[in-house]
Amino acid sequence: MAKVYVLLAEGFEEIEALCPVDVLRRGGQEVRLVSLDGLEVKGARGVTVLADATLPQIDDVPDLLILPGGMPGAKNLDESAAVHALLRKTIDAGRLVGAICAAPMILGKAGYLSGRRAVCYPGFEKDLAGAVLTGARVERDGPFITACGMGAALAFSEALLAALTDAQTAKSVMEQVLA
Repeated sequence: MAKVYVLLAEGFEEIEALCPVDVLRRGGQEVRLVSLDGLEVKGARGVTVLADATLPQIDDVPDLLILPGGMPGAKNLDESAAVHALLRKTIDAGRLVGAICAAPMILGKAGYLSGRRAVCYPGFEKDLAGAVLTGARVERDGPFITACGMGAALAFSEALLAALTDAQTAKSVMEQVLA
């Protein structure tokens, strides 16, 4: 069972955060919602979610770190030194990072996507410094899995689960949810 952290900041896109939580838990993974500070976090559409922990309480590195999009959620994640520190630790440990919608800009601005295939929500391409933009709904290149937006949340979730387990496990879970 892999350890997964989904980072939440005020203004996160609810579907992009919670769809992976649901799919990954169905796939037997240990998923924790981690907020920047307080446990209650309000999403971009006004849905308040109760996080399992706050970022200052985290002292380990996950097998998969997920950065949901949404505005200003992705911007708030990008402005957090603690997020960037955990991101660096995760990458240095050779673990996976998933980012959807606006959140790939966090990876792009930090230079992690240079020379790698990636996707993002239209309008954020300028922030994906040196990335090879494919126009796909979901793209994996090395440890990075990116997706274009909320409409790709299920496909993104399937790609994340496949990366942690295998394609057959992911396919089985997706069949169960009629995707």
